[in-house]
Amino acid sequence: MDGSTIELSAHRSLSAIDPADWDACACPEAATGRPVDPFTTYRFLKALEDSGSVGAGTGWEPHYLCARQDGEVIAVAPLYGKMHSQGEYMFDHNFAHAYERSGGQYYPKLQIAVPFTPATGRRFLTRPGFEVAGMAALVQGAVQIAADNELSSLHATFCTEAEALAGAEMGLLHRTAQQYHWANDGYADWEGFLAALSSRKRKTLRRERRTAQAFGGEIVQVAGDAIEPHHWDALWTFYQDTGARKWGQPYLTRAFFDIAAETLKDDILLVFAESDGVLVAGAMNMIGRDTLYGRYWGCTEHHPCLHFEICYYQAIDYAIAHGMKRVEAGAQGEHKLARGYLPVTTHSLHWFGDAGFRQAVADYLEAERSAVDEEIEVLTSYGPFRKAQVEEQE
Repeated sequence: MDGSTIELSAHRSLSAIDPADWDACACPEAATGRPVDPFTTYRFLKALEDSGSVGAGTGWEPHYLCARQDGEVIAVAPLYGKMHSQGEYMFDHNFAHAYERSGGQYYPKLQIAVPFTPATGRRFLTRPGFEVAGMAALVQGAVQIAADNELSSLHATFCTEAEALAGAEMGLLHRTAQQYHWANDGYADWEGFLAALSSRKRKTLRRERRTAQAFGGEIVQVAGDAIEPHHWDALWTFYQDTGARKWGQPYLTRAFFDIAAETLKDDILLVFAESDGVLVAGAMNMIGRDTLYGRYWGCTEHHPCLHFEICYYQAIDYAIAHGMKRVEAGAQGEHKLARGYLPVTTHSLHWFGDAGFRQAVADYLEAERSAVDEEIEVLTSYGPFRKAQVEEQE
């Protein structure tokens, strides 16, 4: 790679960037199979935009970054102007409150993220061979946009650890948090997974599965062309109910699910509980190359342990059957620990225009990282695996 000038541009619509150029940076591996990360593909981000889930009035204003060298797109990033901190899952409310108490205006801010998606993946999307120069251009460009517009801050959430370390070298602040992920240790089947657990936990999981599967109907998995219109209708009903209870209103619009039926169905696994021909509960998962991502859950009938079965155990079944390495079950939820999902570190990067505030946050994040590390160590020790198994995983 030569030293040609890199030109950076920001775009209000993804339509300004050729889909092939975007995906050459976001998922070059998709030329030989599934993308590693389904959330940064052109089709997923375009579905958010075209459905009105992001854009005017949502607090997520697109400013997609595109870096070109000698006319070739070498890097892109999903950048948004944010008017609030909702839909991020690695929340900075404490930063916002402190900033405003000191007399500043925290919003709008800039966010490099996949909206409403607490799943780790690359955020600085570079064409192979341009990893260093591409990320540097995106970081420098985003910081410059924030500074030129006198914005309080720039954030990149749920980035990879490698990006976090590289960003810290560039002067960004590194923050950590934790989630619960299930890891496939080469299990042949569900019973193989159970064999890795302590005797007491094996009994608990077996009992929960029996209880859930005795709800009075059947559990079904559907994906790709098997997903029919009534499945999407039910999923929307479940999603509305959960969104209204958790966030006040759903983040995604109904149009997103209509678009997903056309452009994303091959990336999606739906799991439903069906009773007398009626879908009474369900969950949506996104399928990556080696990871299954649990996303949305909801129900119209409540049955004991059904949530565990549909969201966690069915996901494990699918991952084992398809040779996947892990299941990411989304944000929060210490109840996942007892079901084989162990705590792992998640990462984000932050920049603040005010030097004094930046130093205060840097001091806070140093202490927070230590606390996160300690919490993960303690929680892992309380996991359901046999002691020898935990030591091997560590």
